[in-house]
Amino acid sequence: MADLILTNARVYTVEDKQPWAEAVAIKDGKIVAVGSAAVVGKLRGTATRTVDLGGKLVLPAFGDAHVHPLFGALSRSRCPLQDGKTIEDYQVLIAKCVAAVPGDGAVYGIGWSDALFPPSGIPRKELLDEVSTTRPLIFESTGGHTYWLNSRALEVAKITRDTKDPAHGTIDRDPATGEPVGSLQEAAMDLVKHMIPAPSAAEVQNSILYVADHFNSLGIVNWNDAGVEYDADGGSAMVDAYKAVLDAGKLTSHVAVSLKWKNEEGMEQLPGLLKAADRANALGISTHIVKFYVDGVIPQKTAFMLAPYENSGDDRGTPQIAPDVLKQAITAVDAKGMHAFLHAIGDGGVHISLDAIEAARKANGAKPTHHMITHMNVVDPADQPRFGQLSTFAQFQPSWASWYDYMDLTVAAIGPKRAQYIYPAGSIVRAGGKLAYGADWPVGGANPLEGIEVAMTRRTVGDPNAKPLLPDEGVSMKDAIASHTINVAYVNGFDDVTGSIKAGKSADLVVLDKDIFELPVDEISKTKVLVTLFEGKPVFGDWGAAIR
Repeated sequence: MADLILTNARVYTVEDKQPWAEAVAIKDGKIVAVGSAAVVGKLRGTATRTVDLGGKLVLPAFGDAHVHPLFGALSRSRCPLQDGKTIEDYQVLIAKCVAAVPGDGAVYGIGWSDALFPPSGIPRKELLDEVSTTRPLIFESTGGHTYWLNSRALEVAKITRDTKDPAHGTIDRDPATGEPVGSLQEAAMDLVKHMIPAPSAAEVQNSILYVADHFNSLGIVNWNDAGVEYDADGGSAMVDAYKAVLDAGKLTSHVAVSLKWKNEEGMEQLPGLLKAADRANALGISTHIVKFYVDGVIPQKTAFMLAPYENSGDDRGTPQIAPDVLKQAITAVDAKGMHAFLHAIGDGGVHISLDAIEAARKANGAKPTHHMITHMNVVDPADQPRFGQLSTFAQFQPSWASWYDYMDLTVAAIGPKRAQYIYPAGSIVRAGGKLAYGADWPVGGANPLEGIEVAMTRRTVGDPNAKPLLPDEGVSMKDAIASHTINVAYVNGFDDVTGSIKAGKSADLVVLDKDIFELPVDEISKTKVLVTLFEGKPVFGDWGAAIR
């Protein structure tokens, strides 16, 4: 007999053979029956708890294919700037952090927006010098691709006009004098990382607990930590933290770990990477994905484009991984049955990523490897059908596919023609591809209901009058939900476990306060999660709220 039966509900299963049901039965954390109230009710015993949901909508619990837990937690604990709306706000917040931390060490924080520094998204040291010239100040952008430094930080790091740009990185300089202006792009950030205090083991564990709690409140119980560091011997502080949280019984989500490919190394790193994956899997932390950073970002012109940026001569940006090395690496990863997860923003970065996946498919034949490319701010029309052809998931950040201030920087850099190919989700789906959404939290908000709305409308959340971003690139409700549930489960490696409501799977469900199938599409984001179930137990909300 079932431990729990949810009945009198509108159950959307995300299973094509049985898309709708009235009831779900759960035993020992697993779904044991899905169907009509009468059929499922046959599993009711004397100890079964039955919850009448009064017609409320039940969905599979959501997933997220792109999360940065440690970065996100530190962005809220170490001088956060997210609440600043102007440069003056940033200066006030930073001054408070300097005053709160006595001494002469570096002050580090996260969360400034590129959009406040038009047209290139590049901030200058003088703005931080107004706060302090005696303490090194190092502040990371919301997107994590740029450091903003004051003069003291440049001095301590010995970065001068004579310092050469490192491979795959840029020291931004004054075009007239050649002097560093106070920002470092991509690999150049490594020049000052030694000045930032490393997080403690407790901070790392707390980052996981923070994300688990936050995500459970949004209905998410399946996520991918997108880019975990490891050492050549296979050790990883982040994996150790996951193990500690798991052993404490506090890991209330299915978690996949993506190991970060080190762009400063070549194929010689592969044995260490495989050792790290084997160790993590032996500890019970699912680790079968490799994260590749193929290029940078568009406003700073570090994303790799097929044609030059607007008014920039021959500047197309450069790949952070040589295309031939990328092909070798993806082929090797695919041969081991691991999934490749590629950060590619420019259309050139997307193109060479698809080329590498195509090389792997040709070398290794058809394998059940769910490779995925993320961001894809611009995708050339010729490459859009290749996602379906290569069984490669397109991972967009759904809430980014709307018109906001960052889009102005993007269009200024790439011009109006290529602006017609920004986040082409609809075109990729129509050409046979599949989407798996990931918020890139904390760079973007992780609320799946907001994501579903914007994926459909291509407008700013909750604003039916907002200017849409290429509205023809919106997707259907069915695709938007699948891309937040079963498709995420595929790329995270949990499709046999979660992502749909089916007998035998983990009882991972959400109960919503409104039926999103019946709402005007621009009101979907107002829907609230009442209860989140993970392995049959509420990890957010309670049944009292669900049945009121």
